[in-house]
Amino acid sequence: MTSTGLPESLIATLPGSAYTDPGIFAQEQEHIFEEMWFCAVRSADLAGPGAFRTVQVGRESILVTRARDQSIRAFLNVCRHRGARLCTAESGEAKRAFQCPYHAWTYDLTGKLVAAPNLTRMPDVSRTEYGLAAVATREWLGYVWVCLADDPPPFDEVVQDVVARLGDTKSIERYGIEDLEVGRRIVYDVKANWKLIVENFMECYHCATIHPELTEVLPEFADGYAAQYYVGHGAEFGSDVKGFTVDGSEGLDRIPGVTEGQDRRYYAITVRPQVFINLVPDHVIFHRMYPVAADRTIVECDWLYLKHVVESGQDVSRSVELFDRVNRQDFDACERCQPTMRSRLYDKGGVLVPSEHHIGEFHSFVQERLGSGRPQ
Repeated sequence: MTSTGLPESLIATLPGSAYTDPGIFAQEQEHIFEEMWFCAVRSADLAGPGAFRTVQVGRESILVTRARDQSIRAFLNVCRHRGARLCTAESGEAKRAFQCPYHAWTYDLTGKLVAAPNLTRMPDVSRTEYGLAAVATREWLGYVWVCLADDPPPFDEVVQDVVARLGDTKSIERYGIEDLEVGRRIVYDVKANWKLIVENFMECYHCATIHPELTEVLPEFADGYAAQYYVGHGAEFGSDVKGFTVDGSEGLDRIPGVTEGQDRRYYAITVRPQVFINLVPDHVIFHRMYPVAADRTIVECDWLYLKHVVESGQDVSRSVELFDRVNRQDFDACERCQPTMRSRLYDKGGVLVPSEHHIGEFHSFVQERLGSGRPQ
């Protein structure tokens, strides 16, 4: 037995309250989602000047748009006058500026205050100081990442965390994710805590039980070891499998930069706090989570292919169907766990078996961000 009273082969999970307590979720919003780099939108979704999306990052609504010089800008979605929400739509296009529907304070695409009723009578009001509150942005892998922190952490820390999963920076760069196009996007409304979803993605102890299609394509997953268990490991396709499709049939055109060593392999990466990246030879599956409550998480999933595959209208349904089934199987399992997190049996949490021990490091990360220690 260890000091926790558990056998050597088991380590403790987080307690049930970590998945149900609104107070803990509020702390996570403040100290994780609002202080770390958060993947907000696909850059290509902001096709031209004025195109925008609004996303929930922690407790804040964030307005992400493209300025006239083609740069990406992000702001708190709050009017500087009386605090009205500036944009209520999830996406759209502002022709010249963003205008508050309450008192018509108007901001250009760089966030500068450019008009308001009787503004000429207020010469002491700075158009810049009373412009929209800017949020730090960075583009990487074809996505816009934002950070609400006053002093954002170096973005390369995110890059290095991902690199550690694959072994070297060139491994992920070879997929040219920023140059791929969205062939399909599915949005899932999952009635489960975001951490349950992360934990599920990180392990494959459950794969033989609930993922029959996936284990047909990736036979080693039937043994319970996830690709993330080993640094730089890609799970190999079955010998009779031709592509990463629901029936193992031929995939689409291979991404040119993929090496022979990466061919016929699947890689899975977690980018903290809310991104999953799945790499296969002919496409990339990119998940980003938007935690909205202790027991609810929106997951937006993009299937990314070579441009000519999407533009020519090639059939991507067999590759989409494989991971769509995996997603639904996973999310169903998470939703099955969520209500029982309130059970008296889970007051002190559950346990992780050896093939899940790496999840303990994720738990430590969460506890450290919240300023508390590992569960006892």
